[in-house]
Amino acid sequence: METATLQLLAELEAADGWPAERWASVLDRTARLFLCSIESLSASKIDLFDRVLIRLIDHVDTPSLAMLSRKLSEAKCALPQVSRRLAFDENEAVWAPILKSRAMAQAILLDVIQLRGPAHHLAIAARHPIDSLLSDALIGRGGSAVRHALAENLGAKISEAGWARLAELAQNDERLAEILDRRADIPGPIKRGIHAKVEDAHMRRLSARPRVMRDQIEDTVASRAATRLPDPEPSDLARVQAQMVELSRQGKLRDSTVNRFAAAREYVEVAAALALLTGSPIDVIRALIAGDKIEGLVLACKAARLTWGTTSMIVKNRPGLPPVPAAELEKAKETFSSFCLSAAQRTVRF
Repeated sequence: METATLQLLAELEAADGWPAERWASVLDRTARLFLCSIESLSASKIDLFDRVLIRLIDHVDTPSLAMLSRKLSEAKCALPQVSRRLAFDENEAVWAPILKSRAMAQAILLDVIQLRGPAHHLAIAARHPIDSLLSDALIGRGGSAVRHALAENLGAKISEAGWARLAELAQNDERLAEILDRRADIPGPIKRGIHAKVEDAHMRRLSARPRVMRDQIEDTVASRAATRLPDPEPSDLARVQAQMVELSRQGKLRDSTVNRFAAAREYVEVAAALALLTGSPIDVIRALIAGDKIEGLVLACKAARLTWGTTSMIVKNRPGLPPVPAAELEKAKETFSSFCLSAAQRTVRF
């Protein structure tokens, strides 16, 4: 094997006129030779491969370098010069794979953190594992996205000073505080401080949401959204309202009853049922059914003690309106779950 490698070195001495394809072929052959014999290589032979490959690298194109980086990222030992060269390449396809290598020297990673930018920092923050020296360097140099990624990486060891710095930064970064609150390995006093901040922020959001939602509902009503729906005949509306009163008197105005109305797209019945169950005027409920934002309607359903299954049936079967995007429906489900019954009733009652 050493003889073959020395032959490659000899070929390189007279290789000035080689075409790019031949350089790429020699690079690939050398990398394969290194990888297939890696288990038996001495330190001197590893150094020999390092010297050969570093001479080849400058003669090949980016795709060849990217392929080399991917191959070496899985190797059990690293080639110092080659690893550094690939890690500092300008093309992400080249540097990203090698930064995942478990064999990468810590000194090179520290240099990358000091000399490169956010994309490199994110790649290192995603490594598994990460020792505390690298973590502390990332905390000191990285931006919020890097700190979030590091805090989410359960394979990242962080020093006590690093935890303290993250906790300090979390005072103005609610997302970071939430991530840190889920970590079980934070020192006790720091953990308690972070948890208190997260709880306080959560309570403030909960106390502010009813007012925000009330404003949204008032805007929906003021926008005359109900005009998008066909106006029921006064006699039909009076009949349906009387029907709901009778169902309520008999104890039959239940979740399953409203679900059947929604499945049949009987929106007048749905509106009359919600108005009676929430104590809101039917015009308000009709405006919420026709509104662009569905969270007000969802809260009305919550206030009426309906289940999420019936609520989603009502939302999906609004007459003459386009389907609700999945992301918006998921957000509405979170609103439905996060509001308690009394808060929902206070918010939608006019």
